[in-house]
Amino acid sequence: MEAPSPQPDLARNRLPTLFEVLSRRTLPPVDLFSFYIYMRDQQRSVDYLDFWLDVAQHMSLCRHYVRELRRSVMIGTPDLDRASSKRSSMILENMGDLEPRIAGPSMLATEKEKSQDAQLSNFLREDTHDSPHSGYAAMRPSPQFSNSHDITTDSNSPGHTVARSDIKASAEKILYTFLLPGAEREITLPGSITEDVTRAIEDEGRDDPEVFDVAKDYVFQAMERDAFPGFLRMKALGNSIPPTLVLRLIIGLLAIFGAFWTGFVLIFLDKSRATRCWVILPFTIGVYFLASYQYSLDPIIALLGYSEYTPFNFSRIREPYIRTLLAKRALMVLAVTVLVDAALCILFILVPGKRL
Repeated sequence: MEAPSPQPDLARNRLPTLFEVLSRRTLPPVDLFSFYIYMRDQQRSVDYLDFWLDVAQHMSLCRHYVRELRRSVMIGTPDLDRASSKRSSMILENMGDLEPRIAGPSMLATEKEKSQDAQLSNFLREDTHDSPHSGYAAMRPSPQFSNSHDITTDSNSPGHTVARSDIKASAEKILYTFLLPGAEREITLPGSITEDVTRAIEDEGRDDPEVFDVAKDYVFQAMERDAFPGFLRMKALGNSIPPTLVLRLIIGLLAIFGAFWTGFVLIFLDKSRATRCWVILPFTIGVYFLASYQYSLDPIIALLGYSEYTPFNFSRIREPYIRTLLAKRALMVLAVTVLVDAALCILFILVPGKRL
């Protein structure tokens, strides 16, 4: 049986947390894809998010491997093979079923999850120190579990057997891609964290999930502190992105300038009030675009139920709370726009004309 995909919480009557976004329990415009685009285009720090996702994938691989191995040991492995590592066998049998779940920061884990993760890492460390010819190092699941449709998998786990070498390769890839000085996508972490991870993988030969716990928690807290509040402001309180906001500012200023210039010209030429009604058009355009820039929200697009994720590309707002919140803000912005526009138009239309 395959593990169910994370289900969005449609009854959530609040803004989502970072962990809910990372665990794919939210919908556009506050989903993981939108957060990835934000980290890439606005924060310019997508490597931190990629590191988190790779560590979560590594955790998923470890759980998948141990889950398959435990089933093989409990059902299809002879006692003689199990005797090759009595301590590992004991840890494996006492571990219990590994329920599929998304890897998260240590501070959000329950005591049960922390205990299970510690047992998982403990077993993998024991497994690493076993002889290459031991039953665990060479073991594969029994045939009845070899079908990918019969294996309980995490959301990111592959649908095939995970080899012990896959876990080691995954840990080394994370180290060489993100953590070592001069790495291709090096992220900035305290030196002590990088040194501890490097020593654990290269010198001690470890590849269990606990190796990355401190680094993972540090990255999570950094994203939660430095990036996530800006993401919520942009996506939950607005529906536009900086490049198009700048364009709206330019259009708004040009329209307002044109409206004032036209209004004064018509007044000093002593044109009729009916003629001066033409200033409604540039004033409306200018006030609308300047209000959109000020609130980072295009009210008409918001009321239609769309949010911008890249320039002039829109996705439907599917998160219920966000949709309601943006609709309320859109009505407020429209009200401000109408009031300011009406005040300016009335002033320039009703003021007495005087030909110079």
